[in-house]
Amino acid sequence: AGAATPLQAGLAGTVNKVLVTPGEQVVAGQTVLILEAMKMETEVSVKTAGSVAEVLVRQGDAVVVGQNLMTIAEV
Repeated sequence: AGAATPLQAGLAGTVNKVLVTPGEQVVAGQTVLILEAMKMETEVSVKTAGSVAEVLVRQGDAVVVGQNLMTIAEV
C-alpha cells in the first residue's frame, strides 16, 4: 500500500452525501461524495484507485475550498 492522499474540496459548500466508507475500495473516476453549493449538486470523484483510509466529513458539514474531505490510500 502506498501513502494516503487527501481528497480536497474544489469548491465551498455543504456535504450532501458521503457515498463511501473507510476501507472501501475505489477506482479512478469514482464519485465518492456529493457537495451542494448554491442549490447545485456537484459530484466529487477520486483521481486514483485505492482504498478509503479515512472520511473526514459527514453529511451536513460545511466545507471550504481546499479542505480535506477524505484520504485515499493508493494500492
